[in-house]
Order: sequence, then C-alpha cells, then structure tokens
Amino acid sequence: MVYVNLMKPDHASLMSVLFSDDGSADSSAEFLDRASMMEVRLQAQEDEITLLKSSLADALRRIQLHDHFSPEEPGSALPSVKTPDQNPSPRCGPLAPIKEVEKMPLCVILLRHRCLHDPLLSRWCGVCVLASTLLIGAVFVPGQSIKMFIRGRPITMYIPSNIQNYEDLKMEPPSERLELDWVYGYRGRDCRDNLYFLPTGEAVYFIACVIVLYHINNRTQRHYRKHTDCVRCLTLHPDKVRVASGQTAGVDKDGKPLQPCVHIWDSTSLVTLQQIGLGTFQRGVGSVAFSFDSGVFLCVIDDSNEHMLSVWDCNKGTKQAEVKSTNEAVFAVEFNPSDSTNIITCGKSHVYFWTLSAGQFTKKQGIFGKYKKPKFIQCFVFSLTGDVLTGDSEGNILTWGKSATFQIMRQTRAHEGSVFTLCTLQGGALLSGGGKDRKIIRWSADLAPERECEIPEKFGAVRTITDVYGEELLVGTTRNAILRGTFSDGFVAIVQGHVDEMWGLATHPSQNIFLTCGHDRQVCLWNTKEHIVDWCISLEEYGLCADFCPNGSVVSVGLSTGRWMVLDLLTREVVSESTDGNEQLSVMRYSPDGSFLAVGSHDNFIYIYNVTESGRRYTRFGKCNGHSSFITHLDWSKDGKYIMSNSGDYEILYCDKDREWASYTCVLGFHVMGVWLEGSDGTDINALCRSHSERVVAVADDFCKVHLFQYPCPKLKAPSHKYEGHGSHVTNVCFTHNDSHLLSMGGKDTCILQWRVIGGGAVDGRLEKQGAALSTFTSSTEPATS
Repeated sequence: MVYVNLMKPDHASLMSVLFSDDGSADSSAEFLDRASMMEVRLQAQEDEITLLKSSLADALRRIQLHDHFSPEEPGSALPSVKTPDQNPSPRCGPLAPIKEVEKMPLCVILLRHRCLHDPLLSRWCGVCVLASTLLIGAVFVPGQSIKMFIRGRPITMYIPSNIQNYEDLKMEPPSERLELDWVYGYRGRDCRDNLYFLPTGEAVYFIACVIVLYHINNRTQRHYRKHTDCVRCLTLHPDKVRVASGQTAGVDKDGKPLQPCVHIWDSTSLVTLQQIGLGTFQRGVGSVAFSFDSGVFLCVIDDSNEHMLSVWDCNKGTKQAEVKSTNEAVFAVEFNPSDSTNIITCGKSHVYFWTLSAGQFTKKQGIFGKYKKPKFIQCFVFSLTGDVLTGDSEGNILTWGKSATFQIMRQTRAHEGSVFTLCTLQGGALLSGGGKDRKIIRWSADLAPERECEIPEKFGAVRTITDVYGEELLVGTTRNAILRGTFSDGFVAIVQGHVDEMWGLATHPSQNIFLTCGHDRQVCLWNTKEHIVDWCISLEEYGLCADFCPNGSVVSVGLSTGRWMVLDLLTREVVSESTDGNEQLSVMRYSPDGSFLAVGSHDNFIYIYNVTESGRRYTRFGKCNGHSSFITHLDWSKDGKYIMSNSGDYEILYCDKDREWASYTCVLGFHVMGVWLEGSDGTDINALCRSHSERVVAVADDFCKVHLFQYPCPKLKAPSHKYEGHGSHVTNVCFTHNDSHLLSMGGKDTCILQWRVIGGGAVDGRLEKQGAALSTFTSSTEPATS
C-alpha cells in the first residue's frame, strides 16, 4: 500500500549512497548488509503494528456495536438506519446487536461513515460496507461473497447482484498492450561519465533500467532495455558504435539477489553483442572502460568491498585478469590511450597506476609529495602529450607526469569546490566542470583559462560534459538535467527530471499534459506530446498527491504536513490553500462534476470540500471518519454522491456492492481482486488506475513492474501483461485523458515512463459470453439513508 512500502529494502537507494555527490559515503559490505537487515526488520515491525492496530480497532468496533446498536424489530433480516432528520447526532443510528449482525444473510455489516460536521453530509455519505477481519472473517455465504487473503488476513469481497455465476467467469489477458514511448529523466545525481554523443546525432545516457538514445535535433528517442536492474555506468567504444553498460545487482520479488553484469551492445541495431561477468561481480558494476586499441579489452570495477578490478576480452567474453583494487570508493577507470597494459583508477584519497603483464597486475600509488592530498580524486583524462590530468575535491587540476615515479608536475587552481568532470577536445583543449561554483571552464592545451560560463542554479552542479559539434556542448547535471548550449549563447535544458522519490501523479482531463510531485519539493507540469517540462515550481514541503479539477484550469496538490494548495495552470499562482490535520496527505480526488474535493489523510480522515468559482474557492463541507488506519486511495461514484476508500490496514469502505465508480484507483475491491497474487503482502501493489474506456486496469507494483489487466478482473490469479523498465518500486500509474498513453512513476529511480497503449479495439462481447456484463454494473441496492 502507499507509503508503507517506503520501508522495504530499495537497492537503488542503498547503492546510490556509494556514489553521493561528494563521494564521502562508506562503501563497505558491513554498511550495506546492516542497512538492508535493519530495513527488513523495520518493515516486519511496521506490518505487525499495522495488524495489531487493525485488530484493536475491530475489537473496539465490536464493543461499540454491542453497546450502541439495538434490534429494530424481531425477525428483521437487515437493520434499518435513521436518517439525519430523525437522528441529528453525528453518531450512527441504531443497528442490530452483534448477534444479529453475525446472522445477516448477505454477510453485510452496515456501518455509517461518521461525519463530524454537517448532518447533510452524514446523509450524503450514506451507508458503507466495511470489509474487516474480525467482523466478516467468520461469516461466509456461498455465491454472494468471496474471501481473499493479504498477509494471511482474510478480506471479504461482495459479489455484485447481477453476477450469477462467479465461478464460471474466465479471466483473459487484455487485448491492449503497452509500448515504451518516452523516458523522462536522467541519472546525474549519483553517477559519473554517463553522457556520450554518437555520430548518429544521438545523446546516449541512462535512468532506471533504460538506456536512452535521444536525437537532440529530431527530438526522438530509442531505448536499449536488456538490463534487468538499474544501470550504473556507461562507456562508448572507440568505433563510436558499440556501447558497454553495467548494472546493479538488485533483488527479485522473493528477495533473492539478481546477478549484475555488463552488456556490450550495438547502438545502431540495439542488439546485445556480449554479456560479460554474469556471476562474477558483486553488488553491481561501478565503472567500465574500453581499451583504445580497437576496443579489444574491457576494464570493469565492481561494487564489492575490495572493488575488484578485472579485464575482459570483449569478443570472447572471457576474463583475462583480476585483482583487488581498494576498500575505498572508486570513481573512474580508464586504459592508457597509448598502452593498453596500463590502467588508471581514482577515487577516495587515491590515484592508482596499474600495469598488466602475463595476466597479473602490479600497482603503483600516485605520490602527492608537497601538494595537499585531497579527500577525493573525482575524475581524470589523458592529455595529448600523455600526461594524466586529475580533478579533485579541492578544486584543483593536478598534472601527473609520464615518468615511472608518477609524481605531480603541476597544480592548477580551477574551481571553487570539487572538479566533477574533465573533458578533452580535439586540438588538446580541456573542459572542466565545477561542483560548488557550477562553472564550465575551457582551458588551452597548456592549461591557460580561455572561457567560462555558469549553469543556472536550479540545475545543480556540472556532473559530466561531452562535445557535440564545434562549440556546442552537452552537460549532465547533479539535479538530473541535460543541458545543451555554447559558451556564447548559454545553456538550455533538453532533459529534466526529479531528483528524489516521487509519489504524486495526475493527468489532465482534456489535454496532453500531466503533473508530478515528490520528495524533492518540485511540482512539474509535463507535455506528453512535446516531451518537455512546461513549468516547474519549488515548494517548502514534499508534494505527495495531486488531482486536476474536471474543468482543467486548476490542479490541487497535497503536501507532507497536511497542507494542500490549488495552482492555476496558466499563471502557476496559488489560488487557494488549506490545512487538514498535521499528517501527510495521500490522495486528492475531485468529484466527476467538480463540485466536491475529497482529501485523504494519514490521520485516518477524509475531508470533503465544496468547490465553487471554477475550482478557485473551497469551503469545508465535512469530515468523514470510519477508517482505523491512514487513507491510501479513494474514488467517487459516477453520480458524485458516494465515496469508496482504502486504508493502510486493508479496509474497504463503500456505499453498496452495485455502485458505479467514476474512476477506479482503489487497490482493494471486487472489480480488481484479480490483480493480487495469492498470499500477497498488502504493500505489494502501490497504485492502480482503470482506463477511461473501462476496458483495462494498470497496476504499479513494488517489484519495479507495471502490469496491464483486463477490467474488471474479479478473480484471483488473473493473467496480465507485465512490463519492465523501472529500477525501483513503481509508485503511481495514470492514463491520459484519451487512453492513448499510460504514465508510470518510479520511486527512488526518479524515472517517469510514458507507455503507448496499442491494440484493443471494439468490445468483443466476451463479458456477455460469461453471463456477467461486468463492465456495465447497474445499481440495484440503494443505501438505507437514500
């Protein structure tokens, strides 16, 4: 369920610690193992607390039923409920005692959302069905309800009245499929040297499990998608066609480790040519480099304790040599251009010069002598004369001579703060990129400064630089942006992304735009056709959820403190704001006609607002109480009078089993019961979204996958199409207004994937053949308060 899964071990977040911007994190196995173990234990404790709280709430609810509910008349099958006019108190009207409740023929426990402010709202909310363990787990009526289990806890789902033969329903995969259309974002925050320019006019870079080939003039993308977990490093072959990329180890859905490896692939055909090191590397691959003699050899450094340095034959895929590198973090590796038996590595407090002979490595450490030893050597390049130039955390460029002693010949002051990247140009000129000062400086071959510029602060520091055409450059930044420009004209962003975990996602009701928000305090409006950011604003708090008003002129954003705001899409101005409780908000949802806004909070309440003046004025209408845990999802009925909601302890509250819903995002419900695997953890599914055509439902799971099911899918083990690409738990999914695309959002991978929906077509009548007509439920049971 939403937010609880933040306590699950996330390999991408753990590994990113090893490559923080300042490189100061400890890379030892003990740190990783202890952190992983603690997160697993914390998750188990969270689950136990959730179930204990739920059990306590159910016990209290039974007591309350016994104390306050009385039989209406002898022999009555169902209790009657007084209307607000008869009983103006916000508390529930009289119901049957607990013994009568247990004998109800439909196994329906009728409770009212307790609405604390307005008696009209109490009538409006109607009667709710509470699917909870202690009340309904002991009662089962064949043919009218079905029970599913989450973490061993039974949850009863009530079969709609027009379903006569539930057991005969057949679930099939949907005829619709997804095709990756666009990838938003770039991983510059914690990775280095991961941006290259191909002769085809494409920039190649990665985010999550996808390597993107972006044609910077045509503004088109291709994608290499053979990696099974987050890509961590990238290098270009001397032929400018082949690419080598390394990934992290990761874990599968059962928590078992997946082996990291390096892929060598053709950037023209996207065909994998060689898979290297499967079963050899530990934790992940941190750095890769081709030799300069036609790229015969590949050098790899893994993320093990000793950062194993190995050399591989690219054609045969065989290992030629291996040695323990260092227990400190390693940031870069490279072959000497003039001698492939010489390799250099750098990282925390070291520069090592390696010589490979007869399958054995010998190591010499760079001597700093009279120069201050920096904490980090961030990067290095080779000059045309064969010298080695290193950039360090003191802001200096050090020139290391070619002599056998490997001593420093010269120190050049370059930047305030770290030198994050160095890039050599044709003719011997040098580019350097700074951290704290965000400057790009062009140096002559003899290290005389020639030109400089500063990139905008909102994009962060310079992470990597690559030469394009003549004066034109591409710049990757630490805030996950790629800039294009020149010293003369400045730089503009051609790729942007979030820099921290994302949860909020909403698509516009009539336009090809969507909005995202997350822990980086950024709210961004994206264009699905132009594939650009229309605008982005910064907040003082985390944004966790959002929804567009049906008129499309404003969008509401829920924050981490209980505060929420409404933004005008054109002016970006805050037109309204309010605060509900002091805990984070998890869902914002407008009613179909836009006259109400429901706000779901972690304080267990749903707050209802009257909406007027085209979404610019909000008046508190009431507060709904009925859940015993935090609100995770909610949906409005098509008539805008009822709400269905889920909570963190796997409760479902809704008006009646035959109600039609304007949207379907609740992860628990009869219509979507089939999306859950048998024995699922309640946090395995973070979000789902039904298409506007009501033909398919997309699911975001906790194992980096996006699923596509037919809708409805009310039988367990329903078949689906499964799609990979994210490198972290998928936090949200949402269809565009015309169902042409699906947006999926990764958590820690900070990646947004845009999927094209293909296939489908006219309804084929299969549901009618099943005798169900599931897609056109009609209301046959009105709530007692109607």
